[in-house]
Amino acid sequence: PDVVPYQRKYPYSHVGRTLCQPPTRAISEMQYFFVDVSTLSSLGTHYQLRVSRVDSFTLHTDKKFSFTASPSQPQYFKYNFPDGVDTVIVKVNSEMTFPCSVMSIQDIQCPVYDLDNNVAFIGMYQTMTKKGAITVQRKDFPSNSFYVVVVVKTEDEACGGPLRFYPLRPDELFDAGNQRTLDSVGRSRAESLSSVEEDDYDTLADIDSDKNIVRTKKFLYVSDLSRKDKRVLSKKYQIYFWNIATIAVFYALPVVQLVITYQTVVNVTGNQDICYYNFLCAHPLGALSAFNNILSNVGYVLLGLLFLLIVLKRDIVHNRAMFRNDLNECGIPKHFGLFYAMGTALMMEGLLSACYHVCPNYTNFQFDTSFMYMIAGLCMLKLYQKRHPDINASAYTAYACLAGVIFFSVLGVVFGKGNMVFWIVFSVIHILATLLLSIQLYYMGRWRLDSGIMRRIVNVIYTDCIRQCTGPMYVDRMVLLVMGNIGNWSLAAYGLIARPNDFASYLLAIAICNLLLYFAFYIIMKLRSGERIQCLALVCILFTAVVWGFALFFFFQGLSTWQKTPAESREHNRECIVLSFFDDHDIWHFLSSIAMFGSFLVLLTMDDDLDTVQRDKIYAF
Repeated sequence: PDVVPYQRKYPYSHVGRTLCQPPTRAISEMQYFFVDVSTLSSLGTHYQLRVSRVDSFTLHTDKKFSFTASPSQPQYFKYNFPDGVDTVIVKVNSEMTFPCSVMSIQDIQCPVYDLDNNVAFIGMYQTMTKKGAITVQRKDFPSNSFYVVVVVKTEDEACGGPLRFYPLRPDELFDAGNQRTLDSVGRSRAESLSSVEEDDYDTLADIDSDKNIVRTKKFLYVSDLSRKDKRVLSKKYQIYFWNIATIAVFYALPVVQLVITYQTVVNVTGNQDICYYNFLCAHPLGALSAFNNILSNVGYVLLGLLFLLIVLKRDIVHNRAMFRNDLNECGIPKHFGLFYAMGTALMMEGLLSACYHVCPNYTNFQFDTSFMYMIAGLCMLKLYQKRHPDINASAYTAYACLAGVIFFSVLGVVFGKGNMVFWIVFSVIHILATLLLSIQLYYMGRWRLDSGIMRRIVNVIYTDCIRQCTGPMYVDRMVLLVMGNIGNWSLAAYGLIARPNDFASYLLAIAICNLLLYFAFYIIMKLRSGERIQCLALVCILFTAVVWGFALFFFFQGLSTWQKTPAESREHNRECIVLSFFDDHDIWHFLSSIAMFGSFLVLLTMDDDLDTVQRDKIYAF
């Protein structure tokens, strides 16, 4: 006998089917069935037919059961819910990666769909290689029982294996040890480059505020870059908060609707390959398949709210001090609009991460990373704003740039896989953006990108490098920026050569690396300027670094990956590790939310040592 899909023949010496058990009126009732055997061979073929009773047909909770299946011999078994058990996880393990199999959970009815071409018709199903797990709830099966069906596919392509042409030779499937073990475990479960506003008119007082005059000095101080009216600047930076709140509403609502649609499709079709859960630790609640992965994001929301309250308290205390004129010209100018935006972004990261984990897959991953880009961008803007309050980007320009980053993220998800043209364009843009930002930091905003930029570059090279060789005016800044450029060029080269499939994570890595580089730049320049870091800020830095280390350890456990097929991803699934409810990725959520909160506190407290220092003695860098 042969199994014949796609006009190819796969010989097996045995064909077997388990007969569906129809309901009977009485135990003694006699039942009959017919067996039809047909062949396309012109020669007579000898067959042997054997009917045997299946003795081990019912599965039991917490008891392993071993069986063998092949493409010509699918297997299914029955499980009855014990009293007091509402949820069970059915686990199937195999010692072999291939052949590819399908595991299905079906209601008790005839016929049982146990063939490769119909196993997906009813119930829940998923492809598997070495591991498979499906969480089953009693409420979904009125008979309080169900069938566990295992079908071995004739092709391995669905599980990421090669599409092979098998030779016509005797069946060796059983000898190869394709033995499956089934466990059934029951348990409960902007930028304005002007120092004055565009609508201000020019007066002779511009000599005190025009940056073209102020910045003729070699070394600038914060007093030189904080000449605008404080009330005007405060309102300007409050726009960051209101804009991100508006963005959050318009971005989040379609995302929520989309992931609910995904979850509905999973529930209606029963296709467990749509979403990449950790099936060995997926606790359903209502229509949600993995509530634990959603619940673990609550830390982002709560800590984001706590940070907003801390910033609000600081804002009130600062305003009272300003009213008493205690801190009029001392310390880093305090504008809290960006801090409010950062707290809001942290809360939105929690919401969108929860949305992603409703149905984690390749297309939904951009929801999980979009506000991570926002957080990284806002943190870099805040670092720049501390020493350059008058010339920081406007909210409109900043969010437009971040929208461009998210736009490239979407393009990378759609077109980035193996597309050399896309990676060349992106790498060029990445390097150019790095150079432009480096120039912005080195000259502190005093340069123009216009048609004469190339002529000015040639003049500088000729004057400073050819005519007379002179060193850079700001050596420390130049060294740090060169190191930053080397890092970014290395990332661009890696992307161009390796072309990683996970473009969203690659883009996020660029954002995080640049944030870390800028943060290191700020700390080094702060210490080089003779400033110190207070005890509270130092404790926050050390605590945050330790928590980030533990968080990344759990992040890289890799419980699932949509860079592989669903069956291959399930090979990485692991059991719950905390309270029999949360897995490694949930711990990453908890720890990373604490680490982000700590990072925000570092930015909030890092310059507290300057609160009593005159601004004309605080270096701008």
